[in-house]
Amino acid sequence: MIDSSLLSLFFSAFISSTLFPGGSEAVLAYLSSEQQHSTWLLLVIATAGNTLGGMTSWGIGWLIARKYSSEKLLKPKQQTAVYRIKHYGSPVLLLSWLPIIGDPLCVAAGWLRINWLTALIFIGVGKALRYGVILYLF
Repeated sequence: MIDSSLLSLFFSAFISSTLFPGGSEAVLAYLSSEQQHSTWLLLVIATAGNTLGGMTSWGIGWLIARKYSSEKLLKPKQQTAVYRIKHYGSPVLLLSWLPIIGDPLCVAAGWLRINWLTALIFIGVGKALRYGVILYLF
């Protein structure tokens, strides 16, 4: 059975990856300092939650594209994210962990119909690298 601290980490990471601010980094650093769970388990749980949140944003973008086909109807941040993905391609999703630009990148990837598996891989790798750095530092 998963204990409540790991569930808290997962949900904190999920919420942090959507349009709501969260403190998953602080939760991860705290749990790491407690040394009750392996570093790898913490990395997997945080990455899974954050990646699932990013893919939820991808899904929202996919749904938005079904209703709105013109980029002019997107918010300015989303228009910028669409431009970035069109210009740099799917690998720009490695930056989906960044504050402010990460969420719009995931939404734009869905809106552009970037293959879900491609998006999942790039989003997941980017988020895992971020959490890996946090664990390394703490």
